[in-house]
Amino acid sequence: MLEKSTIEICKSKIANHLHIIDCGLANYRETLQLQHRLREKRRRDEIPNSVLILEHNPVITLGARQSANKLLASKEDLAQKHIDVIDIRRGGGTTAHNPGQLVFYPILNLQQLKLGISEYIRELESIGAELLEQLGVHAERQKGYPGLWIGPKKIASIGVRVSKFITYHGMAMNIQNDLSIFDSITPCGLDGVEMTSVLKETGKRHSMSQLKERLSQLLIRHFS
Repeated sequence: MLEKSTIEICKSKIANHLHIIDCGLANYRETLQLQHRLREKRRRDEIPNSVLILEHNPVITLGARQSANKLLASKEDLAQKHIDVIDIRRGGGTTAHNPGQLVFYPILNLQQLKLGISEYIRELESIGAELLEQLGVHAERQKGYPGLWIGPKKIASIGVRVSKFITYHGMAMNIQNDLSIFDSITPCGLDGVEMTSVLKETGKRHSMSQLKERLSQLLIRHFS
């Protein structure tokens, strides 16, 4: 039942052998299980390289690196605010998702793409930086800290996992989401980090559906 309900909200298209799936506003737990199923199908070569694009309901996720998981509020207090908290096995530490944040999860065979993990992460950063540049925001890498930054402020986070050459989890870019959700965590376990967004930097709002289309074109160019 879970697979059906999850896939029913997703709209997909295949372009240049890359399957792009728009899951709209999606529940994190269901999306995580969908990633696992797609990862196994990709490993068996039953599906092409694929990318899920979506927004999430409010959720805080804890990464595999326990020392980087820092909650500043109790799970009970977060539950009262309707913010879910989930332990997952991706790289990095604590992060948060909510509507207005653009998230994408590539399910790719790195061996077929001839990419190492570090090269793959740089590709994700390049895709994010190119999209943000289109929105009037110049974001850069910071050595040793995956994601995208505007000076000391972080605008995009990356947390990936690779199993038998197949990627899952991915990247989240703050477009016009409520940044107060980050007040409940220490983002990525880095003390003193300020989170920002396209809206905060430019004062402009954007159509999320149009941004998904722009992101799709960048994904096709980088991963087809």
